[in-house]
Amino acid sequence: MSHRSLVPSQLPDGGDAPWYVAPLPEWLESAGLRLVVPIVLVNLVGTAFGFWYYGFHPLPLSDPLIVWQLAGEPPVMWAFVPDSPVATGFVAVALGLWWLGRPSEYWNVLAFFGCWKLGLWTPFVLAAFADGFLATTPVPMYAFLFVSHLGMAVEAFLLYRISEFPTRAILVAVVWYGVNDVVDYFVPVVGTPHHTLLPGQVALESGLGFTHPTPDHWIAAAGAVALTVTGTAVAVATRRHHAGRE
Repeated sequence: MSHRSLVPSQLPDGGDAPWYVAPLPEWLESAGLRLVVPIVLVNLVGTAFGFWYYGFHPLPLSDPLIVWQLAGEPPVMWAFVPDSPVATGFVAVALGLWWLGRPSEYWNVLAFFGCWKLGLWTPFVLAAFADGFLATTPVPMYAFLFVSHLGMAVEAFLLYRISEFPTRAILVAVVWYGVNDVVDYFVPVVGTPHHTLLPGQVALESGLGFTHPTPDHWIAAAGAVALTVTGTAVAVATRRHHAGRE
């Protein structure tokens, strides 16, 4: 069995990407790729914590298995609820497959969209509704959520180094995150809209969803849709950058 180093010996070249494709300094990109194993592990821990935060509680044993937001959502729509832990799962898989020498364009682009969108949407709503969040969330947890999600946005800009951003993968990501926007804010399909809970929302009967007071609902929706659109624009620009180098 061949030995695989924890630190990659060779890194893909970033080239002369424009600033909107590669806003991070090259040394930071390279450091992120060289630290791929601990970054993957951190994201897996973040994924586990995120599912716990939304209400999947194997621990503590004194809790019901499903609590909090998941307990208030129709089970058939659970896949659309824990957006941030799904995004950190995407980037853990994408970086892990690259480290193993089996990169996947689909995982790479899904990871980019997830880290871009949730990495910026969460700090946006935390800032927009700071008084409401801080009324129920301890300051250390609030700060952790804010900073850790900004870290996700930084991770998004490692991925152009390991992916060509092909059109087919961009389409898959746009469909996934576009459908998320629809069921999160506009057409919930079952129950009520399924976005991450904001301050002031109250549960209806178990499994039927939550109240969605305005204007907060539409402020959050505007941020989500704007990030899906801008993420698509950056992904297409990344594809064009790579196409120009071919």
